[in-house]
Amino acid sequence: MPADEKQPIPSVWTRPRRRKREQPALSRDQIVAAALELLDTEGIEALSMRRLGTRLNAGATSMYTHVANKDELIELVVDEVHGEIEVPRLDDPAQWRTALARYAHSLRSAILRHPWMASVLGELGVTQLGPNAMRVFEGMLAVTEKAGLPTGEADPAVSGLTAYVIGMSISEAGRLTMLARSGHTEQEWVERLWPAAEEAAREHPQLQEQYAALRGKDPRRIREEKFDYGLQRVLDGLAVRIAP
Repeated sequence: MPADEKQPIPSVWTRPRRRKREQPALSRDQIVAAALELLDTEGIEALSMRRLGTRLNAGATSMYTHVANKDELIELVVDEVHGEIEVPRLDDPAQWRTALARYAHSLRSAILRHPWMASVLGELGVTQLGPNAMRVFEGMLAVTEKAGLPTGEADPAVSGLTAYVIGMSISEAGRLTMLARSGHTEQEWVERLWPAAEEAAREHPQLQEQYAALRGKDPRRIREEKFDYGLQRVLDGLAVRIAP
């Protein structure tokens, strides 16, 4: 391969497309859809080119027209999930807070629908080259710029907000994955945990008070309230930088 055709970085988005001598048996969309279903039902550990080929009733080699390896396949699937994320329009700059909150909740929901994302989101530097990820980032830059952030602050504002959502959601997704493997509901797991947690907090009065306030509450509601509290504080920080 000539030097100018080599990949600048290893990624499905930078690899030159192979010349098609004949119509491949499988389309990229079919491969991505099957991989997403496999990941959602069985987790990241279950994904392999051979396993996916079996699921598609095709040999692994038939997929190499579209993806060179498992890493490229994950890039495609992660970008597919980005296609689920809402990018709100900001017609009224005064409603910037509502728009950013909608994006944050949409991103969180996408991660929680696909808990396996928790194990790959730390490697998103390359997958952000995908068309859906680019759409999301472009749209959110437009929202923050229209909101009135000073010049040059739209990029770090979007990155900071996204980092908060990913950080919180990864923790939630990990917990939900653990619960799925245990066979218990979240409420059942919390009830089983309470005696040990309260015993561990016997010498910590502030923790005792906190646990007492949470006892009996819906754990899903607790997670949502904690997420929204942190989100509102992030938006409070951005509000300081937005001119009236």
